[in-house]
Amino acid sequence: MNSLRTSTRSSLRGALLAAALLFSTTALAGPPLLCHPFDTGGAASLPWGKGWNVPDRGYDTARLSADTASLLGAQVPVIARMETLRRAAIYASADGTRLRGLAASLEARVGAAKTPQAKSLALFDAGYFAETLQDIARLQGYDMPGIGRVDVAALRSVLARGDGSLRIAEALKLRSGDASMRFAAALVSAADERKGDYNTHARLARAGITEDALLARNIGQVAATY
Repeated sequence: MNSLRTSTRSSLRGALLAAALLFSTTALAGPPLLCHPFDTGGAASLPWGKGWNVPDRGYDTARLSADTASLLGAQVPVIARMETLRRAAIYASADGTRLRGLAASLEARVGAAKTPQAKSLALFDAGYFAETLQDIARLQGYDMPGIGRVDVAALRSVLARGDGSLRIAEALKLRSGDASMRFAAALVSAADERKGDYNTHARLARAGITEDALLARNIGQVAATY
């Protein structure tokens, strides 16, 4: 009888472990720019609910473009920008007018930039926003929770304007030593399934964690190898 109980307990533990591993694998699956919110270290961002895919239902999205721009100032860390752009993309994707307006606003900042610093950040913001929209498009084919209503026609229209990863590459030419931007580029490369680029950017991102506390708090989203 004791051996039977021991065997039963062992089998139960094994089943629970297998279920936990399966859940963990499933939880980590999905578009990397969407499903894992970034730790901003207390930096301000757009209002949000509880959960990666739960916007604040009381937020007035008529303010989305203006609010997003105000949260992307020159002194805002790259990772805080990433979280704001993640939230902005989810809000905007539900409404074609908001989506096109925000995309145009971010693109206009590229042309208006007067310094290399401003140019690099504007390029990054426009590119990362576009790549997050690309992840929203990918999400439509995933067997996992979504983000609610998506204006697919507007999403496709905005995505047809250009490849966001090229904008990020342009930004990196101006800020090649920015480890947080390399972190972002690694996640984008993973989403695009560009293994070589991923490994390069991830290596450079990990090398910068000793000098970037916010990056160190988020680096777990980048695996050691692709």
